[in-house]
Amino acid sequence: MKKDALLIVSGGMDSVTMLYEYRDRIALALSFDYGANHNARELPFAALHCQRLGIEHIVIPLAFMGRYFKSSLLSGANAIPEGHYDTQNMQSTVVPFRNGIMLAVAVGMAESRGLTTVMMANHGGDHAVYPDCRPDFVEAFSMAAQRGTYEGVTLYAPYTGITKSDIARKGKLLGIDYAETWSCYKGGTRHCGRCGTCVERREALADAGIADTTEYEDEVSE
Repeated sequence: MKKDALLIVSGGMDSVTMLYEYRDRIALALSFDYGANHNARELPFAALHCQRLGIEHIVIPLAFMGRYFKSSLLSGANAIPEGHYDTQNMQSTVVPFRNGIMLAVAVGMAESRGLTTVMMANHGGDHAVYPDCRPDFVEAFSMAAQRGTYEGVTLYAPYTGITKSDIARKGKLLGIDYAETWSCYKGGTRHCGRCGTCVERREALADAGIADTTEYEDEVSE
């Protein structure tokens, strides 16, 4: 199979799963350092998996987002809400048009490399919280990318209609060690175990029947 795709990989469960599932198509992986609390924790995992699979990996700095955009994700660990992953709880973590900005860079990079597909690992659980993860956004952005490039670059987001638990099941079949991924939005030395992304991670791994070897602060302190 020809390697025609660029994947945005964060180092979290979803994008690492997509990296392994579509490794035969992926010519290049991009990560973004945009000033989020957890960037320093997740980016090394993105690099680890790309190196393991022999996929070129580039980190693009987007420091202006951390400097000028408003989001609890950019405001320190104490600003991150705790509790279940739902709209009311997680809305403060929205980084305005984050995916749109990253995808625009990715499309430009793809066309520069002669690649025709950009991939991202949004999933069904993101739709209510993040506007730039929803199916209508994916469709509209893909059309814009096609119209705005000579290569006719398209956006492919195959996890849009499935849950994080479904993704974890894929990872189980692929043999992924999810201890080598990062989810916690607080970005400490361990997963906090209490924020929405930690709760979602725990639930997905349990639903998939995967032993959760993640080190959580709330377990260590008990």
